[in-house]
Amino acid sequence: MGDKRAGLVYGFAAYGMWGLFPLYWPLLEPAGAGEILAHRMVWSLVVVGVLLLALRRWTWIADLIRRPRRLALIAVAATVVSVNWGMYIWAVNAGHVVETSLGYFINPLVTIALAVLVLHERLRPVQWAAVGIGGAAVAVLAVGYGRLPWIALTLAFSFGTYSLVKKKIAMGGLESLAAETSVQFLPAIVFLMVLGSRGDSTFTHHGPGHAGLLALSGVVTAVPLVCFGMSANRLPLSTLGLLQYLAPVFQFLIGILHFHETMSTEQWIGFLLVWSALVLLTVDALRNARRTRATAIAHPVPAPDAADPATTPGAPAGAA
Repeated sequence: MGDKRAGLVYGFAAYGMWGLFPLYWPLLEPAGAGEILAHRMVWSLVVVGVLLLALRRWTWIADLIRRPRRLALIAVAATVVSVNWGMYIWAVNAGHVVETSLGYFINPLVTIALAVLVLHERLRPVQWAAVGIGGAAVAVLAVGYGRLPWIALTLAFSFGTYSLVKKKIAMGGLESLAAETSVQFLPAIVFLMVLGSRGDSTFTHHGPGHAGLLALSGVVTAVPLVCFGMSANRLPLSTLGLLQYLAPVFQFLIGILHFHETMSTEQWIGFLLVWSALVLLTVDALRNARRTRATAIAHPVPAPDAADPATTPGAPAGAA
């Protein structure tokens, strides 16, 4: 199998698994969102630790300890992604799967807005148009929901902020997940111990199947990330940018077809506006990538050192 075909297989596997998350979290009930989140943090560290041990990738720890600024950024990333994970789990189990998909549809628009506000980047006219359409979509959706789509906005802004911080951290995917879950581990363990002391823990009270599913949350978190890293190593960024829409498409379809969530006319209009904005962004990105390649061919420059593929943007955060 060629590298590009293998990259597509890994990419479809990663985004497909992320897209199927809404089918997994309800299996963990009657555990509440807080307990599920804590178990995800604990077992993710266990799984990533085993992977790093098998790969013998420990040298980064000493370097990380000597860099307090990076440690602080990892703590911020861990906090923001905890908000994202917790909101996603709660929203799915509360019957808001379609709105979670909206959060990941508008995430590229939020990322662009943060780039302008925080990094002071300049946008092309098409990007400005897409952001404007996204703002109009939020207004229409607010009418359709009778409120701001706060679940979608929380997911989009938390993951947008997480992506921004991750860009500053510049660590490999497995290493950064290990560092972030290390920050999450102690609060998660304390929460689970308090829950158990009050008799509210479900881990040991609903049979080995339930306990196994909670423990499996670590594998569910780590495996798509590994597939994504293997895909990013083989595919151009423009292809990854297209693949990233698979996850919210799957989530949207699951919400409509499996959970039978209803959509008002205003909500359909809002989603159509968001999808229109994403089409504009995608077409503009592909054109810009084509121009960049043409310029590179015409004026070649020495290649920089290869970056860690696992730090490539494009992983949705229910994943992270």
